[in-house]
Amino acid sequence: MGGLVFDEVPELYDRVRPGYPDELFADLVAVTGLGAGSAALEVGCGTGQATRSLAALGWRVTALEPGAGLAAVARRRLAGRGEVELVPSTFEDWDNRGKRFDVLVAAQSWHWVDPAVAERRVPELLRPGGWTALLSHVVVRRPGEPEMYAATADLHERYSPGNPAWGHPPLEEEARPGDEDRCYPTVQWFDGRGFADLLRTTSIYRKLPEGVREPLLDAIAERIRTRLGDRLARRYLTVLRLRHLSAPPVHSGSGPG
Repeated sequence: MGGLVFDEVPELYDRVRPGYPDELFADLVAVTGLGAGSAALEVGCGTGQATRSLAALGWRVTALEPGAGLAAVARRRLAGRGEVELVPSTFEDWDNRGKRFDVLVAAQSWHWVDPAVAERRVPELLRPGGWTALLSHVVVRRPGEPEMYAATADLHERYSPGNPAWGHPPLEEEARPGDEDRCYPTVQWFDGRGFADLLRTTSIYRKLPEGVREPLLDAIAERIRTRLGDRLARRYLTVLRLRHLSAPPVHSGSGPG
């Protein structure tokens, strides 16, 4: 599972990565009609950012997380927060032993799952009338507002030239999903050092050799400090994709993974 790159920095991941708005979970309940005691399977729970909100709904959550470091943080953060079972496994390898669920939730993790396995397993894991709920953060920008990559494109090319991962995020209006999906504008504000820490928890930077990644992120932090007043926004559209069991789950990428 590619998401294991985050297991290298679990505490940092939990501190700087964006959470999920309360309105999203209110909509999740309103649309599905699932009440307290409903059984939820969460795929790739990470440090439990979404898990905490699921537990607060009174749901019985089985949370899969193969990363030992991430799971350790999740276990600590979830202590006393409801009925949650943490399972050290990937979705592909997990033996559900016949257990079935009312809803499958994947928060910023579904793009790491093998689509062929997902297509086969989801119907086996959900009860009749069950739901899939895929949560993701799409990085966006607004016209005229300073944006990290636009302000540091020269640094990216200096330290990792020709990297196909580099590029401007879409405008917020261009990234809005179709009518079937719900979206929630989300923003985080960082100083230069904080923004560099955020990037340290994203896959495109974690996959760089350390000798490339760290000088690049130090240079980005210094650019934000000296040219952008040491304050910069990271904007997202947080997306909720809900599907009935009768419809196949959308297997999409998301950022920042």
